[in-house]
Amino acid sequence: MEYPEVDRFLDEWHRIVREQDVSAIADILADDVTMGAPPYWNRLDGKELVAFLLGLILETIEDFTYRRQWRSGRELALEFAGQVDGHNLQGIDLITVNEDGLLAAIDVPMRPINTIEHLREVIGPRMQKYIASL
Repeated sequence: MEYPEVDRFLDEWHRIVREQDVSAIADILADDVTMGAPPYWNRLDGKELVAFLLGLILETIEDFTYRRQWRSGRELALEFAGQVDGHNLQGIDLITVNEDGLLAAIDVPMRPINTIEHLREVIGPRMQKYIASL
């Protein structure tokens, strides 16, 4: 079975990442999107909060590059690499695309732990400030 909505989603996802088009992230998210972020954050729910965190991550990870991708129906696994202030990072975006071609769920396991801790130090205060403003 083919899923043309997934092809369209992937094209736009890769464009957003390549161009660091943070303003377009919310347009590809379902209203009830959920995100399992690095281990120091609880699961996030809702378009506004997930778009904000994805934007922070996109702005923070340097030399962000996708290396490989796997696909099964509407389920995607995109392996990435990058750096946070000189700390190497590797991870996988585990994505579910809904029938409307929108991101319904994303989980992002990453390693190594020292880079995740540094990412938390960089992003954490901005996330907390944003959550407090809601």
